[in-house]
Amino acid sequence: MPDVFINYRTGDGNDIAALIDTELANRFGKDRAFRASRSIAPGALYPDALLMSVRRSALLLAVIGADWINFQSRLRDPEDWVRKEIEEAFSCGVPVVPVLAGRGTERLRKAELPDELARLAELQSVRLDTQNAEADLKRLGDLVAEMVPELYDLEHGEAPPPGPGSVSNSAGDVSGTAVQSRDFTGDVGNTVIKGATGPVHAGQGNIYQNSRHLSGDRHYSGNGMTNIEGNQRGDIRHRFEDSSRPEGDER
Repeated sequence: MPDVFINYRTGDGNDIAALIDTELANRFGKDRAFRASRSIAPGALYPDALLMSVRRSALLLAVIGADWINFQSRLRDPEDWVRKEIEEAFSCGVPVVPVLAGRGTERLRKAELPDELARLAELQSVRLDTQNAEADLKRLGDLVAEMVPELYDLEHGEAPPPGPGSVSNSAGDVSGTAVQSRDFTGDVGNTVIKGATGPVHAGQGNIYQNSRHLSGDRHYSGNGMTNIEGNQRGDIRHRFEDSSRPEGDER
């Protein structure tokens, strides 16, 4: 979904609209701005695409070229798309910023506009001069970031607050390799440990180090056993006692 809708008239300000589109894409990422000639796919219903994009945007930039006001017959036509897009923004409560293209473009005057667009003359405008394009584009981008908090957060790397039930994982003071995954649901089947020195316990049960764990009955019941590993020096003696053995039984 685009955050900024770029409104312009072909033949009057479309080059400025393209500059704005490129600047916003470089600064905030692709498809954060909507510009009709780029954003509407071939074969798509452009009336639906235009109006839907205006409604879903957080800001509309109305590019006003030097001849914009001279298109009087179009501006007074309710079916003129430049007019319809601005009217749609007004009706949906989408903020509108007039962008005056070039040094020679004058501010709009209310008397020159149809009543439906008269509000444009009362809105604070910004100027974008191609001879000062770098500074003016940066200033416009700063304004956009200020008016659209989501773009400000995106540019400054501020993550949105975690949603309900989310889990955050973090690791600090780690020397070597640390493996961290997304939030877990249910059992976790794998544990990754690298470069460990000494015993490591990652689950339930006992831990045995440098020895073999033996199980079974070690009493005198026929099931006991003695296990000796490695080089041994000297005698090895092992004795089993069974308190349950009958007295006098010397087997």
